[in-house]
Amino acid sequence: MKKIIHRADSRGRSELGWLHSRFSFSFADYYNPEKMGFGLLRVLNDDIVEPGTGFGTHPHDNMEIITIILDGELQHKDSMGSVSVIKKDEVQVMSAGSGITHSEINPSADERVNLLQLWIFPKEKNIKPRYDQKKFPVEGRKNILQTVASGFKTEGSLYIHQDAAITLGNAEKGNAVTYKNFKPGNGAYLFVINGKINLSEEKLNARDALGVWGKDQLDIYAEENSEFVIIEIPMN
Repeated sequence: MKKIIHRADSRGRSELGWLHSRFSFSFADYYNPEKMGFGLLRVLNDDIVEPGTGFGTHPHDNMEIITIILDGELQHKDSMGSVSVIKKDEVQVMSAGSGITHSEINPSADERVNLLQLWIFPKEKNIKPRYDQKKFPVEGRKNILQTVASGFKTEGSLYIHQDAAITLGNAEKGNAVTYKNFKPGNGAYLFVINGKINLSEEKLNARDALGVWGKDQLDIYAEENSEFVIIEIPMN
């Protein structure tokens, strides 16, 4: 088994006034040659968007983009005609495929929105773009793991075009949960949203992350009430 740990304070930072970002991997003006992704996971951004602002219309192609809303709301519009508001506990997936333009705006007049955004390389290029979203209430994963997006067509999850899976966990203090890879040989990158957990003999606090490969199971122990996301991903 191999592992790599990324502490919260080692992440890249960007402060644009309307946008406050922390980058787990190289992104925009933040470049670290040792942090170019984890396997086929290219981006994990932790963004706070101020009220009434956001990302104007811009293009993407050949990327699986997953957005998890932690607090607040985000309004989505794209060139496929999709118009929606993504709320807390909702997950959005977008296959950019052969090309798409979209915007993401905080529609609130007084509340920030906090989101995680993941970019994953697809297993095929230039597929037909697609969009979907779904609510996954936190109550539905108390001391269990809930796969919210997957290329394995797991029941209840959103589809992404890669042999990968995005799983959310909500473990109460003193409880343990076990994650088993859908596909042997994949790696797993665990990011702590809040709380404190013990994983592979490492103590992880809020916004810390640990990547593991060469092992198909994670045994996760909550030292405090904790929320986290596990990204299972091909390593090449």
